[in-house]
Amino acid sequence: MLTSRPPDDTPEYFQPLDVDSSGNKRGWLNRDSLRLGIRTSFFPWLVTRLVVIPVVYMAREIAAKGHLPASMASVARQGLFSWDAGWYESIAVHGYGFLGYSSLRFFPLFPLIVKIFSFVLLGNVRLSLLAVANLSDLCGLVLLVVLVSRETGDNGLAARSAWLMSLAPAAFTYVMGYAEATLLVFTVATFIALRSHRWWWTMALGILAGLTRPIGILLAIPVLVEGFRGLWEADIRERIARIAAIAGGPIGVAGYLSFLGLYYNHLLAPIHIEQRHRGGFTDPLVTLYHEASMLISGHHLEEALHLPWALLAVALIVVAFWKLPSPYGAFALAVVLVALSGHNIDSFERYAMSAFPLVIAGAFLTAGPRIERLVLSGLAASLVAYSTLAFLHLYVP
Repeated sequence: MLTSRPPDDTPEYFQPLDVDSSGNKRGWLNRDSLRLGIRTSFFPWLVTRLVVIPVVYMAREIAAKGHLPASMASVARQGLFSWDAGWYESIAVHGYGFLGYSSLRFFPLFPLIVKIFSFVLLGNVRLSLLAVANLSDLCGLVLLVVLVSRETGDNGLAARSAWLMSLAPAAFTYVMGYAEATLLVFTVATFIALRSHRWWWTMALGILAGLTRPIGILLAIPVLVEGFRGLWEADIRERIARIAAIAGGPIGVAGYLSFLGLYYNHLLAPIHIEQRHRGGFTDPLVTLYHEASMLISGHHLEEALHLPWALLAVALIVVAFWKLPSPYGAFALAVVLVALSGHNIDSFERYAMSAFPLVIAGAFLTAGPRIERLVLSGLAASLVAYSTLAFLHLYVP
């Protein structure tokens, strides 16, 4: 167990992912690591579904009995296909042109994977949507366990990371037809490639992340931090590879924006739509002050309830910088700043989950059996509460 963070230039606890303790080469995702990941991740992954799916049926039953207003009943009936999941389903079926301007804020890789996978399922896009999202979540958890275990040598820490990710308040979106689980796969895989200095893999995975969600562009920050260290000692070929790796996430995002500019004449549509939804750019400190004021005054209480999670995220960023190599903290900081940079921070909990180093930081703080049980029980209750509110149209996931 780590008690302090070693200097970044001598990461004593980090063993390159393609070399074992004897210095022998091995696969960067070797069989033993994957077995550990699957064995450790499956039960947390299953528990998330055992929590969320009954909530979906409960909301449908309430709607069926006519106890809900029309807008709430509509979301309850749609269940796992409500909110953004409905957009992704429609994009997979019809494409962007049929759905209009608002659909352009959803990046293309996830619905494209859903469309391709639907052919295996005899054209059933709905089933494909849930299959891709849920299998992506399992793969993302497996990779997270592999990364944490290989990065720190602490399998218990890796297991807690999987549990915290699975029981976080917004984890129900990983059961729905959302792109976040697929993004988790690519971001964690990018870090595995990055920390083992597989620069071309880092670039390729960054491109995939950038094509999945706009947050993928922020992967350039941890890659820059890691790639700059030792840059001048590297030969020219490795320097080129490091620079290319930094460009991965931005290339993915720029590729989709270029597509929008070429085919729809709306180059910056995702940015404009997001600004319309979130009320434009706001200083994150101003956002936190605004949320605190609403919580104290009791106005717009449902929006002010994001404040405790925002403050927790800020605290976990500090832990990430303290306990983990700097690329992790840099990525978490970038994601949280972007999530807090809108006047409206609906969905903050979902955005913050994309900063997976926060989960690892939380795992460091829950090492004792008693505190681990207490925290996981509280998170399970929050998962039930937030998923219930979301499926009853009382919370924006």
